[in-house]
Amino acid sequence: MTDSSLVSGYDAVFSDLDGVVYAGPHAIPGAVEALGRVADSPVRLAYITNNASRSSETVAAHLRELGAPATAANVFGSAQAGAELLAAKVQAGASVLVTGSATLRAAVEAQGLVCVDSAEDEPDAVIQGFDPGLGWKDLAEAAFAVGRGAVWVATNTDMSIPQARGIAPGNGTLVAAVGAATGRVPFVAGKPEAPLFTTAARHLGVERPLVVGDRLDTDILGGTNAGFDTALVLTGVDTPMTALAARTPERPVYIIENLAALFQPYRQPVRDGESYSCGAASARVDGSAVVITGDSSNLDSWRAACAAWWAAYPEVEAAVAPEIRWSVTPRS
Repeated sequence: MTDSSLVSGYDAVFSDLDGVVYAGPHAIPGAVEALGRVADSPVRLAYITNNASRSSETVAAHLRELGAPATAANVFGSAQAGAELLAAKVQAGASVLVTGSATLRAAVEAQGLVCVDSAEDEPDAVIQGFDPGLGWKDLAEAAFAVGRGAVWVATNTDMSIPQARGIAPGNGTLVAAVGAATGRVPFVAGKPEAPLFTTAARHLGVERPLVVGDRLDTDILGGTNAGFDTALVLTGVDTPMTALAARTPERPVYIIENLAALFQPYRQPVRDGESYSCGAASARVDGSAVVITGDSSNLDSWRAACAAWWAAYPEVEAAVAPEIRWSVTPRS
């Protein structure tokens, strides 16, 4: 461990939103204060979201209501990333069938592309993003154009989205419908693909951002795909155990309790013979088990366990959860 804070080694923080900044309608304790510290430092701050139906200003306004520092210029959504990805794949002034929200349409028009309303207009491309008002006819028009060979971009492929009444189908289900009808696969801009992250880096002029998120399969995988370091924050979906079991591209570089930990020194595990130590904790691999000497409530124990298990199994294509053996009785 060094005396430098974790964030001091980076020129930007790319923060996920749900599960990192807020949970439901409320800010996660300490998150707003930590984000304020980032904004007041030389480190650039960006918010990264797969949402393609809300404008950057709408997202920024919501964050400001929670007390977080935010402007439209540092909010990057998959509509913007998708439009920029599409613009790189078609000629200037190309015609585009937009299957999505007014926000997505505006993002496409901002790239100098011409929006059309039907496959009968023979569009050069189709871009598909979530909008709750989409219906069968919209998906059919997209399928007709894609089936005829139009370039096809999806803002994101999230299969579900949380709603007040439960879990609802996300953009990924709508994209899958068009894919099933056409036999084609789109280019994807949003997490866990790289373009959303590289778009943010390009606009901010940064080269070494730290991607912070609560989900291994979107935030961490997306940061890895973009070639950036990642930090799993334990205020949302994933846990130390799921991180330990993660397949190789979903393994985070850092595991931290919350955003406040960005301003603390990070204790890195150190190899010690067949074991890895982290603070007062240590771990070693015994076949399909990880033997941990430490306290289950102390994150150092899990950092040591991850280091040991990942070193023993560096290339894993599917999540594999090892047996955990504690050599010190963990606290309840």
